Amino acid sequence: MKIRKAVFPVAGLGTRVLPATKAMPKEMLTIVDKPLIQYVYDEAREAGIEHFIFVTGRNKNVIEDHFDKMFELDATLAARGKKAEQEILAQNQPEAGAVSFTRQQAPLGLGHAVWCARDIVGNEPFAVVLPDELVLNSPGCLKQMIETAAKLGEKSNVIAVEAVPDHLTHQYGICGVGKRTGKMFEVDGMVEKPAKGTAPSNLSITGRYILQPEIFKILETQERGAGGEIQLTDAMIGLAKSQKFYGVEFEGERHDCGSKPGFLRANIAYGLKRPELRDGLIAEMKKYLGE
Repeated sequence: MKIRKAVFPVAGLGTRVLPATKAMPKEMLTIVDKPLIQYVYDEAREAGIEHFIFVTGRNKNVIEDHFDKMFELDATLAARGKKAEQEILAQNQPEAGAVSFTRQQAPLGLGHAVWCARDIVGNEPFAVVLPDELVLNSPGCLKQMIETAAKLGEKSNVIAVEAVPDHLTHQYGICGVGKRTGKMFEVDGMVEKPAKGTAPSNLSITGRYILQPEIFKILETQERGAGGEIQLTDAMIGLAKSQKFYGVEFEGERHDCGSKPGFLRANIAYGLKRPELRDGLIAEMKKYLGE
């Protein structure tokens, strides 16, 4: 099962981090010195993705500009002899024709955003990557999932999961656990934000999926669920009636950058992983804490 395409739903309003996202897409908020969208693009490229599909909304044109060439900037850097900066931009530049953009014209939820990419994805399995969730690890989360998918049958679906505190399971999509093989297990049922005390496990569905194209047919008629939105989890529950789902407990630190605490933690965690920044960052943190 080869996964060539990845869908990035980037039409959200970013209300959890207002006012920063009033005029700037949350996907362009920076972790250290790169925008969120660049981190997940790099993760997908590392995993072997060949076609990157962005489902955008109003005021998101800057995301498209980010993955385009800026001839004025390139010319200025060349004239000033800034070769290192030129090389960084060249490394981040997608190949011609490798990036597609489509619009989600109304905020109808993650399931609807994925459905908007149906014609670009076509009739093949694909990945879904949520840009406001970063996983700090090498290899990346999506590569771990694709390596798992390669061992499964053709019509298999894979979701990334992580353990959450039992008293918070009502805030997440939760999956049941069937037959397990190491970090992978058969998913035995899924429920979106179960009532307190009713969750089948403490394993939450996170922002990485590998799905079969049959999900689009289900999403086409999917009714609105939690929050009045078309939920991807509800469609996956429908698809699970005819296809197998597997959960993967991935290795790495997950950071919810769509929240202010998560965004701050991610900046610290990614900064500490940079050798040229680590010592200075630790020194500043100690100074701030009075140590």
